[in-house]
Amino acid sequence: MTDSAASPVFRLAYVPGATPAKWVRTWNERFPATPLELVTVPAHEAEELLRGGGADAGLVRLPVDRDVFSAIPLYTEATVAVVPKDHLITAVDELSLEDLADEVVLHPLDDVFGWERPPGEEAFERPATTADAVELVAAGIGVLIVPQSLARLHHRRDLTYRTVVDAPQSEVALAWPQEATTDQVDDFIGVVRGRTANSTRGRRNADPEQKQAPARTARKAPRSGKGKPATPQGRGGRGTTTGKGGTPRRGGGRPKRRG
Repeated sequence: MTDSAASPVFRLAYVPGATPAKWVRTWNERFPATPLELVTVPAHEAEELLRGGGADAGLVRLPVDRDVFSAIPLYTEATVAVVPKDHLITAVDELSLEDLADEVVLHPLDDVFGWERPPGEEAFERPATTADAVELVAAGIGVLIVPQSLARLHHRRDLTYRTVVDAPQSEVALAWPQEATTDQVDDFIGVVRGRTANSTRGRRNADPEQKQAPARTARKAPRSGKGKPATPQGRGGRGTTTGKGGTPRRGGGRPKRRG
């Protein structure tokens, strides 16, 4: 880990569809002295941004280069097909890739699944962005397969979507350069993992000199008489009985008869 230079701002990048709001709220409540700055970045440019120091960490789509970045997977999204509301596909709640075999499936240049060619028939040309592809879906040119968050991000009243049960899925993760794991990054890791505000887990500067509780002192056995331990009585132990006149007598049995 590198030394945590005193940066007054923690910069968090996030790709379209990622939802950092709940973690931002927790950060602002827990670290009010360190503002969190959000940086939007296209999915295919996230690694370059983090490498260049444009953000301290990012909510990105996997995979990333694990030789360069550390990553904590956060959640996996459902995959959906975006279609016009009057499309035949809307008659079902779920579909398979085979159901799209006769459809023109748009493949934007910023596609997040990484497949060389999506299922279905190939469009005449690839749209530049997912937003452009959504416009073509609305024009009746084809359908679009995306993570559900992107379908919601580009929602239109004339479009809807259905889950594709056997399509690839996109996984969102918190990633940061391994050589730039600062205390602020550690703090944000604690936020996304749900650590409490008092937890020092993961922090490099936690106080190593923890005060130890004093060892408990063993209780001494009760004493009787002049400093001698009392003899336990009860089953299996020989106590002291008292004869006539208070004379101590060993053993608890009957006195022997004199011949």
